[in-house]
Amino acid sequence: MLITDNLLQYAEQHTSPESDLLSHINRETHLHVLKPRMLSGHLQGRILSMISHMIRPDRILEIGTYTGYSAVCLAEGLSPKGKLITLDINEELEDRVRNYFAKTTFVNQIDYRIGDALEIISGLTDVFDLVFIDADKENYLNYFNLVIDKVRVGGFILADNVLWGSKVLEAAPDKDTRAILEFNKVIQNDSRVENVLLPVRDGIMMIRKLSL
Repeated sequence: MLITDNLLQYAEQHTSPESDLLSHINRETHLHVLKPRMLSGHLQGRILSMISHMIRPDRILEIGTYTGYSAVCLAEGLSPKGKLITLDINEELEDRVRNYFAKTTFVNQIDYRIGDALEIISGLTDVFDLVFIDADKENYLNYFNLVIDKVRVGGFILADNVLWGSKVLEAAPDKDTRAILEFNKVIQNDSRVENVLLPVRDGIMMIRKLSL
């Protein structure tokens, strides 16, 4: 945590509340699902929703669905005829997540796919306005390299966990931390994009595509 629990609580108290459905997903994830810290949660979820509303995307790609919290937040800002494709490898959560999506007003706009994201992304022909990367850290660069040509000029890529619990500052990083460090370095030096690393929660890299 980059800020104290008291400051986080204050920030959440001065942030628009999550919906009843998101609160339900949040609560059930913490009660019944392994690794509940993977859930975006109230503050980050409202940030994702706000960004999506600002962009009003026609096409969103999410890599890493988990229990669907972030997908619902992102879908809130879709254009009326927009579509969100969300990918996850964990088929054990599929029924739970589909049940959550079915309770939203944009269930028909969410395309939820189970499988290897690297393979699925390779076959996508959509042009995306917004991409959210929140999956296995070892493949962050692979995901970026696959999606960058599928993002329109002026479109955005968001990557979660780029501070990785402050491990990016450790002298002897582990495998996942090395992957995050390499991702951050490549983004910082890629002339096709501009970027800002937001020290929110576990770090969000916001990337805007400048050119082909």
